Order: sequence, then C-alpha cells, then structure tokens
Amino acid sequence: MSEMFTQKEIAHFARDGYRIVRGLVPAEACTRMRASAERDLAAALPPVEYEADTQYPGAPQSLEAPGGRTVRRLLQACARDAGFREWATATPIVARLKQLLGSGIALSQAHHNCVMTKDPSYSSLTSWHRDIRYWSFARPELVSVWLALGEERRDNGCLLLLPGSHAMDFDTARLDARQFLRTDISENAALLQTQVCAELNPGDVLFFHCRLFHAAGHNRSAQTKFSAVFTYHAQDNPPLPGTRSAAQPDIELV
Repeated sequence: MSEMFTQKEIAHFARDGYRIVRGLVPAEACTRMRASAERDLAAALPPVEYEADTQYPGAPQSLEAPGGRTVRRLLQACARDAGFREWATATPIVARLKQLLGSGIALSQAHHNCVMTKDPSYSSLTSWHRDIRYWSFARPELVSVWLALGEERRDNGCLLLLPGSHAMDFDTARLDARQFLRTDISENAALLQTQVCAELNPGDVLFFHCRLFHAAGHNRSAQTKFSAVFTYHAQDNPPLPGTRSAAQPDIELV
C-alpha cells in the first residue's frame, strides 16, 4: 500500500473534509493496541474520562448513578502504551498528514490522544459538533486520525459525517449553547440529509478536518467498541498560550 495520498484523494479531502484509508494499520498492530486498551479499561487505569463527565444524552447522570463509572476515554494514549505512540507517529500516517498540513507537523497531546471506548450498556449519544469548538490554535486547521480497533458500524455507534461542512460558516442561531448543530430547525435540514455513515473495519483509518461536523449514536451491540484517536497540526499553527490546547507538550514530527 502507498504511504501517500494520491492527488485525487487530496482533492477529495479538501472538498469533503475527510478521507478513509482501508487496511492502513496491520492486523498485528491492531490486536496489540486493542489488548492494551482492554486491559486498561478493565482496570479503569487513569487518566480516564467517564461517560458521566460528558453529560451527553444517554450518559449516567453522575459518577454515583448506575453505570456512572463507565469509561468513555482512556486518556494520554501516547504515554499509556508505546504501541499507540508508535502507530500515531508511523510513516504511513505522518506522510499523509504532511500532504494535508505541510512538512512540519506536531501531534497534540492535549486533544484526543486517547482510546475512545463505547460501552453497550451505558454509551451516550454524541450530537453534531466540530472538534475545533473548544480548541485554541492560531488557525482552525487541524486533522484528526481515527483508527478502528474493531468493527465500527451504525449499530455500535460509528461516526456520522456531514461532508463539506468543514468549509461552511454557520450563524449562531443554527447552533445551540454548546455549539452543537441544531436538529430542530429547518435551516439545517438539508445539510443533515447529506450525512455519511463512516463504517470501518479493524485497521481502517479515518482522516478528518477539525471543522467537519460529526456525530455518533449509541452502541446497540453486545460488545464494547474501541477506537484510537489522535490530532495533528502544523508547527507554525501552535496552540495559544494559557489555553487548554497548550496544557500538554506537543510531539514534533519532522
């Protein structure tokens, strides 16, 4: 498999705000990362984010409520296990990111840098949002890389995408107080009808722009879903000092 995007794929990313590369990560690496994630999830090895912390629809109301200690994210993946850092900085990933962001890029340890888990009993629903809404960088030009460590289908809460929404501007009236895209107004109806279901197999990788609107449903299967997610930016697009985006040192990828 090529370690680069074709020019056609780069054009598709610019138009749609995302690109899926099938089978990019070898099965052996996926198996090792998933085993690590399953071990840490079983122990709730910190640092973690709980479903109750999100206050998303369907999440437990508090840590003390039934399911309140359900883990949503295993945080700080690069420091958690060498396998995650090796994959996140591997040539097939970095070479493609250089095509999208430029020759000097960095991996943010403050955003994503985690294993997303989705429990079948207490998974929440993630409404339509852009990741950049709570991030603070010189420019809103970052790319996230999402690796499926198992099957991702609509019934277990795979990502849903709104192609081209990364290039759109939205009046505040089309968003709610938390900057989620409103689904109850006619102004957003046509856009919502364009949604794409990003179904993935183990080893498939989704590259997507930080301004792309995306969402995810509940896990209605019988097994926990695992995905490793990392975010990258150009080195000349640094996090703003004093913000959460600057709370962890970047990993520079030359």
